[in-house]
Amino acid sequence: MLVFDTNALLRYILQDNKEMADQVEEQIEHNSCFIPTEVVAEMVYVLSKVYNISKSDITEAIIGVLSIDTVTTSNFDVTVRGLETYTTSNLDFVDCVMAGYRDAGYVVFTFDKELISYLKR
Repeated sequence: MLVFDTNALLRYILQDNKEMADQVEEQIEHNSCFIPTEVVAEMVYVLSKVYNISKSDITEAIIGVLSIDTVTTSNFDVTVRGLETYTTSNLDFVDCVMAGYRDAGYVVFTFDKELISYLKR
């Protein structure tokens, strides 16, 4: 199984280097691929802070990649729920993933006041 890092996936999402983006696409088409949640978190951070891309566009792009048949990620449902929460909240992405775990039936233990407030909804 092939595991992707953030830089490779950013080239694919941003299409800012056609040659690299094409290489990533070829790998996705011909291999079983894994994207760690840590890489998703870093992509969210870079796309928002460096490239100033909107939350909804970030969510759409990343869910699009995670939904490709040859791609898997750690706990797909929790990661997608985290991305959806990120689009509609003021929480940082990692807190959104924690909310995704809550939505999946886990009990989240935290001292983070913003996260506690969100989880009470």
